[in-house]
Amino acid sequence: MRKFHQNRPSIYAFDPWQVVEAEFRPEYNHRNEAIFSLGNGYMGLRGTFEEGLPSSIPSTPGTYINGIYETEPIIYGEFMAKQPQEYQTMINVTDWKGLKVVIEHEEFSMLTGTLENYSRTLDLKEGVLRRELVWCSPKGRRTQICFERFISQVDQHLAYQRCSVTPLNWSGQLTIRSQVNGAVRNYHHLRDGALEVVSTTHTNESGVMISKTKNSGISVACAVTHTTSPETSIMGSATSDCLDFLARFQVEENQVYTLEKFVAMATSRDVGEMHLGGFVQRLAQRSATKGYALAKQAHVQFLEKFWEDADMVIEGDLALQQGVRFNALQLLQSTGRDGKTNIPAKGLSGEYYEGHYFWDTETYIIPFFLYNRPEIVRKLLEYRYSILDAARENAKRMRDKGAFFAWRTINGHEASGNFLGSSVQYHINAAIAYAIHKYVEATDDLGFLVDMGAEILFETARCWAHRGVFLESRGGKFCINEVCGPDEYKPGVNNNCYTNYMAQFNLRLALKARDTLAGQYPEEFAELKERLKLTDEEFALWQRCADEMYLPFHEELGIHPQDDSFLYKDPIDIDSIPEEEIPLVANWHPLVIWRYQVIKQADVILLMFLLGDQFTLKEKKANFDYYEPRTTHDSSLSPAIYSIIAAEVGYTEFAYNYFLQTVRLDLDDYNRNAWQGLHTACMAGSWMGIVNGFAGMRTSQGKLQFQPFLPEKWQSYSFKVKFKGSKLQVKAAPNQVEYTLLAGPDLSFLHFGQPVTLAQGETVAMSYPSR
Repeated sequence: MRKFHQNRPSIYAFDPWQVVEAEFRPEYNHRNEAIFSLGNGYMGLRGTFEEGLPSSIPSTPGTYINGIYETEPIIYGEFMAKQPQEYQTMINVTDWKGLKVVIEHEEFSMLTGTLENYSRTLDLKEGVLRRELVWCSPKGRRTQICFERFISQVDQHLAYQRCSVTPLNWSGQLTIRSQVNGAVRNYHHLRDGALEVVSTTHTNESGVMISKTKNSGISVACAVTHTTSPETSIMGSATSDCLDFLARFQVEENQVYTLEKFVAMATSRDVGEMHLGGFVQRLAQRSATKGYALAKQAHVQFLEKFWEDADMVIEGDLALQQGVRFNALQLLQSTGRDGKTNIPAKGLSGEYYEGHYFWDTETYIIPFFLYNRPEIVRKLLEYRYSILDAARENAKRMRDKGAFFAWRTINGHEASGNFLGSSVQYHINAAIAYAIHKYVEATDDLGFLVDMGAEILFETARCWAHRGVFLESRGGKFCINEVCGPDEYKPGVNNNCYTNYMAQFNLRLALKARDTLAGQYPEEFAELKERLKLTDEEFALWQRCADEMYLPFHEELGIHPQDDSFLYKDPIDIDSIPEEEIPLVANWHPLVIWRYQVIKQADVILLMFLLGDQFTLKEKKANFDYYEPRTTHDSSLSPAIYSIIAAEVGYTEFAYNYFLQTVRLDLDDYNRNAWQGLHTACMAGSWMGIVNGFAGMRTSQGKLQFQPFLPEKWQSYSFKVKFKGSKLQVKAAPNQVEYTLLAGPDLSFLHFGQPVTLAQGETVAMSYPSR
């Protein structure tokens, strides 16, 4: 088995509920902008400073609205038929955070004078970012300055800022200047500027800016208003692309002077273009009337309820405790909840991957929300339904039937010009089908299945049935050729094992949905069958495809070959690859990568997890032993899955070491690329590593199962899961596991195969069997 790379040293002090930057170092600014990001699933803001920084310091200022994008033509070096023609790129929208502090005639900057008592804190419990410091100006004026901001978890359109200034050794004039900047641009990907300011209007303390994208035609509106304490006059002004507000105070030593800024943002996807400005203006004014304190209280109360369900408690490792909470908060901040948006690969914390949605959502992130906020999962699946017509168009582009969901997208159309990665990853269809299955299993929400889910299942099954072929050379088995599984280092292969198994699952799930609708919702089924022009002959074909699916297995090795050619590729010792050549995708020619038995990320091993009840423990162990030494984990999606299967087959040290590589990937900047944006799928993988790995949670045939163990270095761990309307707490301690039903109807589950049934409020302690 391969050796592990050493974990990076910690960057931030360990704390159970905070991430703190204790010293301002310009060279680390870029990374910290991502770490100190805020968001609410609709709006996101990188951790850039209110007063700004000079261009000499690396920075990617970013304010984002989920699902708001610009398009540009994809330029190909040579013509290739039926390629995607347009990029979609999440855009950097109106920058509302500007606050400048001027003391007499000296403008505050962390690069002039001296800083004392500096700290910047992301409060994980409250979802609030604070920066506190004492600034000694070049002329010797000492001033305490406190900045605070949060983006409301209660109202997706609202954000808040507070700037408090305390003169410590001087009296005189203090000016706080608030700005809204419309002259914004993307720093990566887009060739041209995307957003143009259409109008600016203002009063003394309030203003509205409306901008519009050049190509996609989406309008973005931002409104701000301000209050001060003690009350003082505010003077507003505007240019063609900037709103400017000046609040002036005559200050006395050791008194506190505060400006509060109330921000509202919306787009033409939310409100008709004609009413957009008035909508955000009213939101901002109502927000200011309600006040900063009450808004913050409601925001914090929302997070209190979130943590009641989503918190994981680890006793015995403060670094990991901090990590799992940081990850959980950032997942909440990144995830769309409106049925129109999804989860960008980097959340709302950076421009990389262009704000695209991947299959990461269904396979890695939905499990995290499914068992603590299932209503969010429904909205994520509603988004997939909203782009079903685009998936149908994508299937036609590939000469297929039914629907083929895009690999990378925002608006539903394929946004990747790399056909080796995009148009061959048919397994995304099965990922969406699998997520539908898990959602309905955990919630019994048959209404979703009737209204949306079944149609997705039918159209993806239709695609699989057309995509494959019954081959005489394979004994008449149904084969799926020229695809790419999760391992992107092996595109254009035949019979990718993961793809074939998941396609079979998708087909059978569609047939099960047919039976459910026909039996319980005959009118709705008849309407859907007529609308999609489904026939009994087509259902019979799906059944035949599933029953005759080619499922590779190598008898001598006892493993499932990743594809038809993998076992015949050149062997390679991946530990011999110099670290500076990792990741391979950035350093090796594709043909070099393709010819070796080298894997980017969990592929067959992911299959062992998702469809684990179809494989024996012996098979899982054999596959792990074979594929683990051949996997570089160049994708952050990989270690969590290897951790889970390692735990299941009894490789507890491997399970723990792989888990470590998921929890603090961004906090410790393990890959030295956190500045690009956070790794949302890996963050969700850390939750899976505990729940599915150490606790061994699985669901099969509608029932929960647990096979927990306690890592040697921990004193205990605990988490909660919601399932079929019940809320179960699981706590693993050194000698026993406690299961407590906190709410909901009686719940039955399995503990190492032993049936357990709990009533609300009941606790049972179970022992560990010997491993």
